[in-house]
Amino acid sequence: MAVVVFSSVYSALLTVIFVILDAVDVAMTEAAVGTGVSTILLLCTLRYVRSEDIEHRKISWPFLLFSLIVGSLLVFGVASLPYFGDPNSAVHQHLSLYFIENTLEETGIKNVVTAVLASYRGFDTMGEVIVIFTAGVGVLCLLRKEEQSDL
Repeated sequence: MAVVVFSSVYSALLTVIFVILDAVDVAMTEAAVGTGVSTILLLCTLRYVRSEDIEHRKISWPFLLFSLIVGSLLVFGVASLPYFGDPNSAVHQHLSLYFIENTLEETGIKNVVTAVLASYRGFDTMGEVIVIFTAGVGVLCLLRKEEQSDL
């Protein structure tokens, strides 16, 4: 239960961070999928799993060591990232200026973010919508109660 609560809180905090970063579309997806649907699915799963079915294990030291090594590598990797919001970082040197300068002329869309999502990355966005729709239908199918027939 604690993992479900922490996961939900983490998703809620990510939603706030995405809103602060002006990525409202990503924040809405995180709020719906991360905070909402995932929490409901995990809580429903916990309801149907009995505690005696869970096997309590001792700590596996090789796996703990492996996790600590991977965690250390991730911290080292994050430390080498450019500063947040740095306009001179590599990610801002290539396509950003091209999109800002040419979006209106090439697409006729005034909002650069909308143009990138709907025009330049249209097939990718369509794929993401299909994945989210399929996940939603799957969740509805899992949560649906089967009707008993009188036959």
